[in-house]
Amino acid sequence: MKHLYLIIITLAIWGCNTQQPKPVSLEQIDTEEKAGNFTKASYLIDLYIAENRPSADTIYDLNWRKDKMHRIALDFNKDKEPVMEYIKKYYPDVSDDMLAKWEADKSLEYMVIDGQKRYFSRGASNLFRLDKDAIAKKKEIDKPGTDAKEETLKVHLPEIVSVLGKTGKTQMPPVAMRVKYEVTLKPNAVPEGEVVRCWLPYPREDERRQSEIKLLSVNDDNYIISPSEYAHRTLYMEKVAKKDEPLKFEMEFSYKSAAEWFNLEGKEIKPYNTNSDLYKTYTSERAPHIVFSDSIKAISERIIGIETDPYQKMKKIFTWVDENFPWAGAREYSTIDNIPAYVLANNHGDCGQVTLLFITLARYNGIPARWQSGFMMHPDGLNLHDWSEFYIEGTGWIPMDQSFGINRFTDDEKVRYIYSNGMDAYRWIVNNDYSRPLFPEKIYPRSETVDFQRGELEWKGGNLYFDKWNWDFDVTYTNN
Repeated sequence: MKHLYLIIITLAIWGCNTQQPKPVSLEQIDTEEKAGNFTKASYLIDLYIAENRPSADTIYDLNWRKDKMHRIALDFNKDKEPVMEYIKKYYPDVSDDMLAKWEADKSLEYMVIDGQKRYFSRGASNLFRLDKDAIAKKKEIDKPGTDAKEETLKVHLPEIVSVLGKTGKTQMPPVAMRVKYEVTLKPNAVPEGEVVRCWLPYPREDERRQSEIKLLSVNDDNYIISPSEYAHRTLYMEKVAKKDEPLKFEMEFSYKSAAEWFNLEGKEIKPYNTNSDLYKTYTSERAPHIVFSDSIKAISERIIGIETDPYQKMKKIFTWVDENFPWAGAREYSTIDNIPAYVLANNHGDCGQVTLLFITLARYNGIPARWQSGFMMHPDGLNLHDWSEFYIEGTGWIPMDQSFGINRFTDDEKVRYIYSNGMDAYRWIVNNDYSRPLFPEKIYPRSETVDFQRGELEWKGGNLYFDKWNWDFDVTYTNN
């Protein structure tokens, strides 16, 4: 009996001295997330919430981090085999050493996620846009034909310069377009009977380049068009999900869009009113994407030198970005902490990425600049697109397109640089800023946290990301 008491006491003492697992810390979560251990980081987030019962705002932020990791994993969804298979069409003897070289110079983008090397979904095709030898190899094998969009611009842009150069005006007669737009939620993406909220992109009515906007049809009688003071122009509606059926949100509208060109070369530019609210707003930082980092400051010194003329400074930035950062298919913007820094680190960028780099450099150098985006509507060239505007005192906001850049199909300097102080007619303007609230306000984080083009969907259970629905649109040109 005495021995039994001793055993019980010993076990009790041992139990009291046994170390309990340490509670999860935010530092642990940070470490695992930065290491690419997304499964473990997500698990630790759930434990942290269960252990600490943090505030609703903290829970929202932590769940957003889980969502962001999930989005990154969707973007980086290729293993080595499909990447090699794509590359072998052009390099039949592609080797691991070749892959390593492309990975090192950022031509082939990858991440290590949960201990596995995962390539960007568009990484293999991007390789043939970024590596000079690969570009030449693809051109040699594919023997590409003419670019329909470029053929349109070869006629359209010289006409703008010719007509406006003679008349002294800044705007051309508009192009008329009719647009059918739809978003389709996949069957059973939400339970039957649940209400789905949808925001569709709609043309802005407060833009001088867009006119005669007419809503022709909506596949629901109850809808709301956002007030013009909202940066993202939307048409909002709600529908109830049905079992095993896709859920469609559709609209049709018509509008007119005009080309502009301001011909600023050689013109005397007034000094800025640096005390105005406009100047202060549009030359300021706006984290996380417009940040005057040491890199931005150092690059500016190299680009601008002693130039003081606002348009020439802008043109120097425009030229430098165009010559140094080729277009490549982009990761979802919501997964990138600072987009201009990403462009500088990876030596490439899509339209919105180089636009944010331009805006940051312009603002740092005292040139008011702002975001604008929507769609490019060129025949045989329909797509999402981002560009910007910069401000010239006494003239106003001037459109420019960093991604379209310098037109190398011509020797006419005015046509070559038309996108540094003008815009073609084939645009659908939806947004006058980025990362601003929708109307009505969205409850959950947006699928696209920076831009707004494809649309947004959510239900009471959360956001409906891009993998849950499809979007499409069709354009008819009605001038003739």
